[in-house]
Amino acid sequence: MSVVSRSHLARAALGPLLAALLITVLSTGAVPPYQAYSVGLAAVYTVLVLSMNLLAGWAGIWSIAHPAFFAMGAYFAAYGSTHGWSLELVVFGAAVCAAVFGAFLGGMGARFSMLYVALLTLAFTMVSLEVMGQWTGVTGGDQGVAMAKLDSALGLGTLASAGTQAQYIAVGLAGVALAVAALARPSALRMRLVAAKSHPMAARSIGIAPEAQSALAFAVSAVFAALAGVLLALVVGFVSPEPFSLALSISLIAACVLGGPGTLTGALVGGVYLTWAPTAAESVGLPQPILQGIVLIAALLFLPGGVVLALARLARSVLRRPATQPPALVDHSDESPQAVPPPAATAPEVLRLDDTTVTFGGLTALENASLSVRAGETLAIIGPNGAGKTTLLNVLSGLAGGGRVTGSAEYGGKALLKTRATARRRLGIGRTFQHAETFSELTVLENVLCTRRRITARDRARAAGLLDEIGLAHVADRYPDELSFGLHKRLDLARALAEEPELLILDEPFGGLDAAERTLLARQIVRRQRRGTTVVIIDHVLDDLFAVAHRVVAFDFGRPIGEGEPGKVLDDPRVRSSYLGEGGARGELPLRDGTEQAAVRLHGVDHGYGGVTALRGVDLTIARGSVVGVVGANGAGKSTLGRILHGSLAPTGGRRAVDGGLRTALVPEGRALFKTLSLRENLEVAAYAAGVKGAGLRERLAETAEWLPPRLRERMGAPVAGLSGGEQQILAVARALMARPDILIVDEPALGLSPAMVDEVYARLGRLAHDGITVVLLEQSLGRAASACHEVVVLHEGGIAVRGEPSDPIFLARAEQAYFDGQEDASVVAAQG
Repeated sequence: MSVVSRSHLARAALGPLLAALLITVLSTGAVPPYQAYSVGLAAVYTVLVLSMNLLAGWAGIWSIAHPAFFAMGAYFAAYGSTHGWSLELVVFGAAVCAAVFGAFLGGMGARFSMLYVALLTLAFTMVSLEVMGQWTGVTGGDQGVAMAKLDSALGLGTLASAGTQAQYIAVGLAGVALAVAALARPSALRMRLVAAKSHPMAARSIGIAPEAQSALAFAVSAVFAALAGVLLALVVGFVSPEPFSLALSISLIAACVLGGPGTLTGALVGGVYLTWAPTAAESVGLPQPILQGIVLIAALLFLPGGVVLALARLARSVLRRPATQPPALVDHSDESPQAVPPPAATAPEVLRLDDTTVTFGGLTALENASLSVRAGETLAIIGPNGAGKTTLLNVLSGLAGGGRVTGSAEYGGKALLKTRATARRRLGIGRTFQHAETFSELTVLENVLCTRRRITARDRARAAGLLDEIGLAHVADRYPDELSFGLHKRLDLARALAEEPELLILDEPFGGLDAAERTLLARQIVRRQRRGTTVVIIDHVLDDLFAVAHRVVAFDFGRPIGEGEPGKVLDDPRVRSSYLGEGGARGELPLRDGTEQAAVRLHGVDHGYGGVTALRGVDLTIARGSVVGVVGANGAGKSTLGRILHGSLAPTGGRRAVDGGLRTALVPEGRALFKTLSLRENLEVAAYAAGVKGAGLRERLAETAEWLPPRLRERMGAPVAGLSGGEQQILAVARALMARPDILIVDEPALGLSPAMVDEVYARLGRLAHDGITVVLLEQSLGRAASACHEVVVLHEGGIAVRGEPSDPIFLARAEQAYFDGQEDASVVAAQG
């Protein structure tokens, strides 16, 4: 297997072959001199557009600085030709200067948003234009400077400007530039640039620093632009500031969009467009800026991927063959997914955390967490949503973001907290993500190969072998968006395993998978255990998690609260309580006599996201005036069920029926408040959305404000960002009340709140039921739901496992059993019978 395939070599050869053919035609004299000059100019602009095209398409950076780099090369050539500089010195000097400035702009710009990159590059171009006008000793100012010949110091001859020789050189070098870009397409450089652009956090986890990639991409792009400037000076024979104005920036962006960012043929289309745009504008009687604007708007609206991509799609539609589905994934292995025995107690300790704390502003996500992992051990970390599990994994992989991390962590005797995230891959740490954060613009094989700085034939063979082992060989040339959810998560695992990590970190690998996929994944984990890999894994699918774990540590509120063997850890009252909740005394709920009308009915409701089944066969009736708790672990389907009950999500199967005229409101998980707006403005936004204005708005606002506690009523003009989590939750409920709903659905009302605030939020929700509002609480805590609801529904893996009234102690025992494994306790059912 070669590093560069024959097909890539063939594509790379097209550029030089086309250039050679064009030079042959030009040399015959069949093309008039003026048109030959235009062809040479088009070759120059092709190189310039190529420099921007690949920067935008591969690195995701749109630059307004390229006219400055273009001018840099042109003035280097003009000044050098009149001061005895050799051709090699001119090219080297232009390339080095452009690379230095390009690396600076790319590195600085990567720290900010795209808007700031545009402003930074705009400022650079404006400064450059001013320098061109003022540095008359080099640039000649507005008068410009003539371009003389350039002699080669290596004995390659003399290059004369403004003649057929310069045109031939421009055409030939444009073909070479296209060939270089074509050869770079299957390289690690392009893959790592695309990876850094697609998902910076996932890129860091495999050793790619987005800032370094942006600096590198910008530097290379600037060098191409500067070389295009040298060619421009040779072809035109004269350099003045006029061609390098800000108008060229707009024209260059328009050319890239028109041709198609990231496409080599698109660069050729863009080069031709830049060359003949003035002629086209003159022929239709329009000023060139107006024509440029029309082309850019039309391309953005009708050809967002560019002309080349549009034509390719048209060709595929004409020549389309019947789509073939990838072969079904079949695992012929009879390997048992049962975990291998745990390592001996004398096995060396490879990972240790001591008093590790992570804070985000005033929020403590991890508090004085301490744990250790032995070599070859599989440690499972469990806990309810918000317990700090993912924060712990992010600390291990260096992806804590803006969090402040204190304490100590050692891996293999090295201080982990002092090691950059991009360097942890080299230490032997690999990780997956909860949502399988793959690189959508890279193929399955490229997603694995991009972990390498340099790709050899051996690397490709090893990557192909890994894909075969994971069960992805049949989709190696497909893109992640074409995969089912299960294969998508397998790709995330394959990327984590690409360099045989000694420590494998898995973030909810079983989530969203069906039983067959979970079994296959468990086999992969067992294989790593047999190879001596240390595994740290979190998940909410406890039965599959416990099947592969050697030891379990339970977290709650950012702290370890229990530890033990997989089959015994849930016997710890603290661990069980962290999932099921304490609940406390039952509040006073409105009495029900069983004659209440149904507010919402779900009949056989199914719902899926791509290949993920979120709900299956749900039959549920919510009675008017009742408080219903929907309980389940994270990933059980609660949020999906809440959105379907609300009506904002249509089920993929079954139907939803609502008693006529009832209004519903949803308080989503995380509250979704507008943090920069005041409390009053958040309420007003909800009123506007409900169509309430004028006097009705003032009345509704006063009514809802009365529901708020006094400390919030007194701060109606304060920004929401200054509220505590509990106060924000109360405001989120109040915002939903602005629509005067008949049915209120609250998703995770206690998430991230202190016990005192949980009690206050639940007390206020209970009072709403006395006002005649039907309340649906989507909760992780069975205890809290039992203390606040008329009826509790336990979801497990998208289906209703059990439902009943919390006042029945036998039901609560059944609910506890169903919460963890989806099955009722047989002994309890028998006793009930």
